[in-house]
Amino acid sequence: MSENLKKEGKFSYIEIGEGAPVIVLHGLMGGLSNFDGVANFFPEKGYKILIPELPIYKMSLLKTNVKNFAKYVSQFIDHLGYDQVILLGNSLGGHIGLLCTKLYPEKIKALVITGSSGLYESAMGESYPKRGDYEYIKKKAENVFYDPAVATKEIVDEVYESVNDRNKLIRTLAIAKSAIRHNMAKDLPKMHTPTCIIWGKNDNVTPPEVAVEFHELLPDSELLWIDKCGHAAMMEHPDKFNELLYYWLEKRGF
Repeated sequence: MSENLKKEGKFSYIEIGEGAPVIVLHGLMGGLSNFDGVANFFPEKGYKILIPELPIYKMSLLKTNVKNFAKYVSQFIDHLGYDQVILLGNSLGGHIGLLCTKLYPEKIKALVITGSSGLYESAMGESYPKRGDYEYIKKKAENVFYDPAVATKEIVDEVYESVNDRNKLIRTLAIAKSAIRHNMAKDLPKMHTPTCIIWGKNDNVTPPEVAVEFHELLPDSELLWIDKCGHAAMMEHPDKFNELLYYWLEKRGF
């Protein structure tokens, strides 16, 4: 999919399909390919899928925080010339989506979060191994999924490489600290943007009770579960994820 990468100014992104714009926000662990399932399904249903590369490793250290990524997403929406978009975020991407929705509610028509940080403190630090040998990192990567086989060698290699790259590691830790500081429990009850919460029943990183809390705190939310599923539902069960999300978008008229 990355061969479709468009570069315009400070933005690099993938764009597929025509229709209602859906901006997809990846997490710390994730490449853009984590959303292949979404990118293959929704353009045929009348949506345009846009997946920006978040500048996780490119901003100055002082700017490496959740708020600046939310600002970046808002600038991306302006760059594309849209009044309103649907945001879909996994893990850190969900947290960025939540904060973007809080700061720029007029730009966000609907929000979809899955395995999102923002409420649960250890989500960031725990999901990202700080150091360790390859076997340890393989176990950590497998722990992200219900079925450890989903953690392919490619995924484990990518995490291992990131953990052993000092620049990436320093930024990862800065983001983790900023995510913990930006706990959104107080903000959520004031956020009336329609929100779809899709969660793996077996998420070890952001456990199911986190999803329940998001649902209780967000005034206009619906919580949809996927069985035998870990932290990255759109990777582990892409068909089920698409089916649930499409059901919700149709139901709400998006």
